[in-house]
Amino acid sequence: MTGFHQEDAAASFDPLRPKLMRVAYRMLGSVTDAEDMVQEAFIRWMKADRKTVLEPEAFLRRTVTRLCLDQLKSARRQRETYVGPWLPDPVVEEEEQEDVTLPLMLALERLSPLERAAFLLHDVFGLGFEEVAATIERDSAACRQLAARARTHVREARTRFQVDKQRGVELAEAFYAASRSGDMKALGAMLAADVSIHADGGGKRPAAMEPIFGLEAVMKVHVYLAGEFQKNGSQFVRAGFVNGLPGFVTLEADGELQTTALDIEDGKITAIYVVRNPDKLRHLH
Repeated sequence: MTGFHQEDAAASFDPLRPKLMRVAYRMLGSVTDAEDMVQEAFIRWMKADRKTVLEPEAFLRRTVTRLCLDQLKSARRQRETYVGPWLPDPVVEEEEQEDVTLPLMLALERLSPLERAAFLLHDVFGLGFEEVAATIERDSAACRQLAARARTHVREARTRFQVDKQRGVELAEAFYAASRSGDMKALGAMLAADVSIHADGGGKRPAAMEPIFGLEAVMKVHVYLAGEFQKNGSQFVRAGFVNGLPGFVTLEADGELQTTALDIEDGKITAIYVVRNPDKLRHLH
């Protein structure tokens, strides 16, 4: 394959890469797997007769979606043996992303691969059902049913309580300060009565093996953690939006990064999502 041929393919592919990554990541919840699917799509794009492709973006979106559908089958088998709670790879951004937040991504995990694809392509990316049908190789009526079933499952997760961006960042920074300094009175004032912790260590770093529910149980965990932070330290790296939720990145005593994302409702933290699995954090280094 000539260098010119590769450059020609890249020139038309590279501007679409960010959009294709958004599709692949929201389908898979894994940055590494999404990058692999997009790269495989590029290889297929290089081999394709590109002169016959009238709409490169639609062609490549279909290619990426179909690759992701195949990947989801093996990913589901891997999740069955995953150690502890599974959370999607954290994507940390300066600005809030409202289309797919972390709670919604967790809700998408409960869908079949086809339901997930139909919902994302139609409800999130705004494609018509004719295009959805062409992408996942089902008829339009079937795609409407798939999206409707998905919508029923994720309706609760789609109910987003609007948090002022600045207020969200301030609450995340206050949570960090209180949790690391051991100021349990300040920490308790930030938490809802039904708050929960979901920690993903993947069996590679210490983390709770099951989600922890309720204010009393969550406070007990943080009393213990505050003692550990006092002995071993925890360094604040930066605040941001972690999968659309206010949060922050820290460097922990073992030299590994960690992300914390906070779901906030009526000014109180209702869920704390912590990713510690180093495999899911490599892209943040």
